[in-house]
Amino acid sequence: MEQATTVKISLKTPAEGQALFGPQDKFLHLIEEAVPASIFTREESIVIQGAAAETTRLEHLFTVLLELIRNQYVLTERDVNYALDLSREMKADQLLDLFKGEIAVTHKGKPIRVKTIGQKQYVNEIKRKDIVFGIGPAGTGKTYIAVVLAVAALKEGRIKRIVLTRPAVEAGENLGFLPGDLQEKVDPYLRPLYDALNDVLGPDQVVKSLERGLIEIAPLAYMRGRTLDDSFIILDEAQNTTPEQMKMFLTRLGFGSKMVITGDVTQIDLPRGKSSGLVEARRILSKIEELGFITFAEQDVVRHSLVQKIIVAYNEDKEG
Repeated sequence: MEQATTVKISLKTPAEGQALFGPQDKFLHLIEEAVPASIFTREESIVIQGAAAETTRLEHLFTVLLELIRNQYVLTERDVNYALDLSREMKADQLLDLFKGEIAVTHKGKPIRVKTIGQKQYVNEIKRKDIVFGIGPAGTGKTYIAVVLAVAALKEGRIKRIVLTRPAVEAGENLGFLPGDLQEKVDPYLRPLYDALNDVLGPDQVVKSLERGLIEIAPLAYMRGRTLDDSFIILDEAQNTTPEQMKMFLTRLGFGSKMVITGDVTQIDLPRGKSSGLVEARRILSKIEELGFITFAEQDVVRHSLVQKIIVAYNEDKEG
């Protein structure tokens, strides 16, 4: 039987312990459930008792979380869960890299940072390559991050416009049966793109940018026959493209442009018998080194922690 060891971590102030353990010690309870060790505070220090491997792991975890706190970062339940996942492979220090610099700020001045290793890889690929595919479940920030980087590129003058598009295919709906003119018909499909833009630019600036043609939001069919130069083009919900539509879209790439294609291959709403353009593209193009393919996992979900559990449950049921 492995001998128990004790590790002590010093706190600079009692407030650090409160921030580390969370409201009503919620974060502490999460950690205690995940790691077979005893954790308690003694004066201005954290004491960890347990097997050597577990105390070493927890010492590493707490050191990283304390460094974030000391850099004025406010921990969330999602951060603690993610740090626990990383600590299982002794990679908790990678968490620090996520918070060293922001990728943009919201129109209210709040910094926007990547929240998972998968998101960090995604940002790096978009910066390095002209065409990047972001494939993964809902809530991983695929579309939001792409829009944030597009706005940053526009503000810095690296591109002249942003083009946002998605196929007008949804479960059980057809554009022809929706009320209103074409813009009113496609707006419900493009709402997530508007939401991301409003967050980064603010609603007033989004309206002005749309009027000036700096931002274009259109259904995928409007891309046919065009060559898009000096643009940042985002294709959202790409799992609902046909192979023909995907090929048409990818061949619109012009000089000085970037493309980001996002989608979730488990949420295909195409009619039965129709192949997904996103699935086909991954199969056909994955060996082209100049293209980037980032696959997000359930660990990259940055919505409510229940969303991650729901995705895992569905995946397990599908595999079972």
